[in-house]
Amino acid sequence: MKLLQLQMLLKKNTLLMVLVMVLCSSCKKNRKSEIALPAIQKESLKNSYAEGFKITKTTNNILLEINSPWPNSEKTYSYLLLTKKQAMTSTYNKDDYDGIITIPIKSIVVTSTTHIPALELLEVEQTLVGFPGTDYVSSEKTRSLIDNGHIRELGKNEGINTEVLLKLQPEVVVGFGIDGNNKTFETIKKSGIPVIYNGDWVEKSPLAKAEWIKFFGVLFNKEKKADSVFKIIENNYNEAKLLAANVTKQPTVLCGAMHKDIWYLPSSTSPEAQLLKDANVNYLWQNSTGNGSLALSFESVYNKAKDADIWLSPSYYTSYESLEKASEHYTKFDAFKNKAIYSFSNTTGATGGVTYYELGIARPDLILKDLIKICHPNLLTNYETHFFKALR
Repeated sequence: MKLLQLQMLLKKNTLLMVLVMVLCSSCKKNRKSEIALPAIQKESLKNSYAEGFKITKTTNNILLEINSPWPNSEKTYSYLLLTKKQAMTSTYNKDDYDGIITIPIKSIVVTSTTHIPALELLEVEQTLVGFPGTDYVSSEKTRSLIDNGHIRELGKNEGINTEVLLKLQPEVVVGFGIDGNNKTFETIKKSGIPVIYNGDWVEKSPLAKAEWIKFFGVLFNKEKKADSVFKIIENNYNEAKLLAANVTKQPTVLCGAMHKDIWYLPSSTSPEAQLLKDANVNYLWQNSTGNGSLALSFESVYNKAKDADIWLSPSYYTSYESLEKASEHYTKFDAFKNKAIYSFSNTTGATGGVTYYELGIARPDLILKDLIKICHPNLLTNYETHFFKALR
């Protein structure tokens, strides 16, 4: 009897050992398969200057984040970018993102002329199907598309014609805002068309604004081209800055003009003041405090700048006659008397759009060269100004 019990016990133990071995083998196989699965690798593409957007690539998708679409913005907007193949195989929660976009996009609506140069530099301007205020567009390439009916007029930016836009069915709308309260954009989003806020205008330096070409580059699967184009602009800018740095004499510079008895001009922290600094001039308000524009009385400006060598960007005035008609006070400045006033308002496209407002953000290198040519005439001897012209 004891022998029989012993045999049964040995048999149970043997079965138990076999079961344990099978389980252990299974665990090892599972462990091996887990180890063999490819890890999701993240790569954040760092910007050199721009702070308002971030691009993160993984093996499964691209995440585009916009964190400063307007001043004091508290929300970060996130957009999931997927290729067609990734869209078919990926799982995601739509509620986690402000938009899901299949790239490269084939049709787009942009809402600011500052967006158009990026499309042209990336050679994707033919994807633009609609724009609010087409008369403001200056570029000959995009104007040709407008004139041929390829790009539809969408009305005014403050009240885009959503009926026309929804008929166009663009894959994405690139908008901008001052506070995030835009009923038109909300209507567009509810229709299923993603709206991406572009915050290039909020950036603090000229090169930071220009770097937003990379924002468009990732939408069109042209990251390498966007990076290459930006590097050329950056190099041109830095070479011009270095050239101006060797100048020993700095002309004194006044900017802006009056609007309803208040004189508006750039503060020392503005991108415009940065351009003047890099042009190596003595901008008379380069040590001011505050952000954005300074709002000063005529008296305070006159007392400080009556003897200024050069006067730049006198608002929208394009001639000495128009300045004098607006206010005889302007004639008291030496820059007026010596005919040393320069404006970008005289450089326009075929339908009257001011070229500076369209191309200036994308090409700060051209602005800087203009300023150097005006303020240091002996430099860049063969260069003709692109935006700034002498008042008529």
